[in-house]
Amino acid sequence: MSTSATMRAARIHEYGEASVIRHDDIPVPSPGPGEVLVRVIATSFNPSEVGLRAGLLQGLLEVTLPYTLGWDVSGTVAELGAGVTGLAVGDGVIGLVAGSAAEYVVAPAAELARAPHNIPPAHAAAIPVAGLTAWQAVFDHARIGAGQRVLINGAGGGIGLFAVQLAKHAGATVIATASPRSTEAVRRLGADEIVDYTTTPLPGDMDVVLNLAAVSPEEAAALAPLGRVVVTVATPIDAPNAHHFVGTNEPAQLTAMAELIDKGELVVEIAETHPLTHLTEIHRRAEAGQTRGKIILFPEETS
Repeated sequence: MSTSATMRAARIHEYGEASVIRHDDIPVPSPGPGEVLVRVIATSFNPSEVGLRAGLLQGLLEVTLPYTLGWDVSGTVAELGAGVTGLAVGDGVIGLVAGSAAEYVVAPAAELARAPHNIPPAHAAAIPVAGLTAWQAVFDHARIGAGQRVLINGAGGGIGLFAVQLAKHAGATVIATASPRSTEAVRRLGADEIVDYTTTPLPGDMDVVLNLAAVSPEEAAALAPLGRVVVTVATPIDAPNAHHFVGTNEPAQLTAMAELIDKGELVVEIAETHPLTHLTEIHRRAEAGQTRGKIILFPEETS
């Protein structure tokens, strides 16, 4: 690719409200040794990016301004760096790659997985952050197995919709909390029982609680006695049986999820799709509590 080529990228030059998001024309990056250049088909919105944009994640993430947003990518390999094997130009890939809210992004080849074949390529952008977090919650941290009773608090979100399916895949009985607007999707994806947390007390006698939602201190206190609690969000639950974790990039797990998707054993649920130019409005809606599930964003190429 020509070194003079430019691309559009959604970036922040300062922390602040959603209006700080800018769509800049910047040079297309070049892959170094062991890296590939990915033409982005789509990225997806993650609620944690609101905190990043507002400056609330300083100290937790290495961020140098100006910073290109986006962590999820689904795309095709556009160029290979030196020494890359196992991938070819044109291959479909997915990955957890910082800076993916752009037309192109560079990523280490070893940190990408092949995209599933049986869903639209843009929909595959919903998998990396939410799917990896759900996989690690279910299998690595909660170690959910057959016969267990599992409460998934916040099952209607992007992570939750994957977690419901993966817990069922592990053989668990899944009790899910969801608002009325998410109930149909949560039921369709396999929840055995759905609790409307806005009107109904949480059930007890659980082996594991996956807390995927921000909770008040009172709600945290109600969750703690129900079972071993695994927490994926920043809201702390101060209890001896609570385990907090942050998801990590594990390409082998992405590959396993892609295989389940191609077998029809894991569904990728998409709530909305928008051009990347709508990202500012998505951030505003998320802060107002007006988004749910996975929102796909696709770049509008400038060349």
